[in-house]
Amino acid sequence: MDQKEVIRYSEAFKLQVVRELEQGRYKSAWEAGCAYGVKGNHTVALWVRQFGKDHLLGKMVRVMKADEEAEVKALRKRVRELERALADAHIDLKLEAAYVELACEAAGVEDVAEFKKNTLGCSQQNGRSRTPPIWRIGAVRARRDEPTELLCGTEAAEAQGDR
Repeated sequence: MDQKEVIRYSEAFKLQVVRELEQGRYKSAWEAGCAYGVKGNHTVALWVRQFGKDHLLGKMVRVMKADEEAEVKALRKRVRELERALADAHIDLKLEAAYVELACEAAGVEDVAEFKKNTLGCSQQNGRSRTPPIWRIGAVRARRDEPTELLCGTEAAEAQGDR
């Protein structure tokens, strides 16, 4: 593995490059860096900021029409919405995995992975397609001897107890 060469510049050298940039000898921090053989595209710009001479650095000004600005705003909003939806999907996936684990535990199934492999798919068996288990399509009902809160949550159990 090749060792990367680390170059340290003295404070006096850094100040000299920044002063010459300030005096107008160079048009940009990049040009000053090239003239002095400074490696790194942003090294001199970092020194300029370090010495509080930000006014020497170019500023980026964006000019957009009102409809472009509205489109950018709408796109940023859409990205935030999609990020939230992705986070919700991850939470739903974790909840489903925990639910399957709890249901297997309650049913006495020890190997959850094997249970998922054999039960969750809609594979062809004997020429007929198997339908997914009833709990997989959202119609879970607790047996009389199972605690309702295990499958439905405590609020559902309380509501069922009120009947």
